[in-house]
Amino acid sequence: MALHRGERLSGEIRKEVADIVANQMRDPRLNAESVSITAVQATADFSSAKIHVSPMTESEGEDILAALEKAKGFIRRQLAQRMQVRAIPELHFILDDSIAYAVRMNEIIEKQIHEDEQAAQNRPEEERDLGNE
Repeated sequence: MALHRGERLSGEIRKEVADIVANQMRDPRLNAESVSITAVQATADFSSAKIHVSPMTESEGEDILAALEKAKGFIRRQLAQRMQVRAIPELHFILDDSIAYAVRMNEIIEKQIHEDEQAAQNRPEEERDLGNE
């Protein structure tokens, strides 16, 4: 039972923090397009929660983390108004660069595909026919 409650609480915190960041934060470093809340890990006693934050680009990571740390009190107050729990956990924001890494890897793959297509077009006609057999 406690395991399910912990998962529910973590999921609810993730959803609410994402909504707060996207719709109520006035900091120009934070907007729905620049940051994603990827995961929340609450402790067993719900006294603290690690919130994994992933910027869309690697260069924005430190600015986003600084903005969230500065707004930590505001976010906790908003969570207290929205959630029906006895106590809101202490929030700890952790940088998660998985989305930025995936975007960078996708760019590398797309570049390589484009280079391979260009190389294939520059091959002599007889070599292109051999590749189709």
